[in-house]
Amino acid sequence: MEKTDLNEYLALPAGGKGPGLLVIHAWWGLNAFIKRFCDRLAGEGFVALAPDLYGGRVAVTIDEAKVLRSKMNQQQAHQKLLDAVERLRGMACVSGESTGVVGFSLGARFALELSAEEGRPIHSVVVFYGNSGVDYSAARAAYLGHFAEHDDYVALSGVKKLEKALRAAGRPFAAHIYPGTGHWFFEADRPEAYEPQAAQLAWERTVDFLNAQMRG
Repeated sequence: MEKTDLNEYLALPAGGKGPGLLVIHAWWGLNAFIKRFCDRLAGEGFVALAPDLYGGRVAVTIDEAKVLRSKMNQQQAHQKLLDAVERLRGMACVSGESTGVVGFSLGARFALELSAEEGRPIHSVVVFYGNSGVDYSAARAAYLGHFAEHDDYVALSGVKKLEKALRAAGRPFAAHIYPGTGHWFFEADRPEAYEPQAAQLAWERTVDFLNAQMRG
């Protein structure tokens, strides 16, 4: 089951209930790829909620994405994500006390920053080719990261800094670098970057991580 409107996409598992996941889109917006990803998570028994940070607008080209990102109000986007977390936690279809966040690129930055805020109920974080240099001392989550070997947007040195910061904060972090890949390697609708074998491995690792963290 799934529900759509201008502001979010919600995918529900066949059983009607499951752990809650917030999915944060990349700079393309809430596009068909993100909706399919939510459906796949629902197929694994999760409730997946993806807020729309662009108010219904979706980019296809990099130039369009840059424009949408530049016009996005950061404070409003942050508040929309906070509201979505609380709404997700209050849904009758969400089971358990754990809340997870999955973010792609721009969404990965938001996911990391949300998890680092004191008092936020974020227990599991999965990021795809995204980073943030915030202070993680207040974080309470476990982290999984998927990164490209050749990335024009996220340097491997930045990944090492992220790992160092999370380790210093005492947070578990598994970072996977996928050989021969570039940014967007997980996204099947980006044929210039999509790497199906790496994408499948990243998917399997994501599901295993979320099951371990949110069903244990």
